[in-house]
Amino acid sequence: MALIRWDPFRDIERLEPFRDIDTLQRQMNRLFDRLTPTTNGGESMGFGFVPAAEMEETDDAIHLRLEVPGLEAKDLNVEVTADAVSISGERKSETKTEEKGIARSEFRYGRFQRVIPLPVQIQNDKVEAEYKDGILRLTLPKSVSDKQKTVKVNIG
Repeated sequence: MALIRWDPFRDIERLEPFRDIDTLQRQMNRLFDRLTPTTNGGESMGFGFVPAAEMEETDDAIHLRLEVPGLEAKDLNVEVTADAVSISGERKSETKTEEKGIARSEFRYGRFQRVIPLPVQIQNDKVEAEYKDGILRLTLPKSVSDKQKTVKVNIG
């Protein structure tokens, strides 16, 4: 007797249990359609964006950089607690009408929010921020109690 590798999609017409795959796919498509933000006219805007982030820890501070191009500083809202940073904003779409040809946009528009937990407690009243060339730079000074301390460990 020869062994034959089973391929569930090869003979899908003959296999009764796989009749429901089309139904499942339609239901999943409807679910994603409902989750996709729409404009007032009902057009799909696509998924919003989540800004990319880089974090670096030094002895005295946490340095956080976020990539948020196409925004002005006034469009950003930054809130800092002792153990997390929340950045939110909105990239507004520009409506363009083109009479000849087709207009296509791959830009992502809409509201975004990102909450980044911090590895140590910080002094949230002494945070410094700079926004230049689409990069938001935050310097988050560590709490005095959380700065790196050297401790001598006695072994047995």
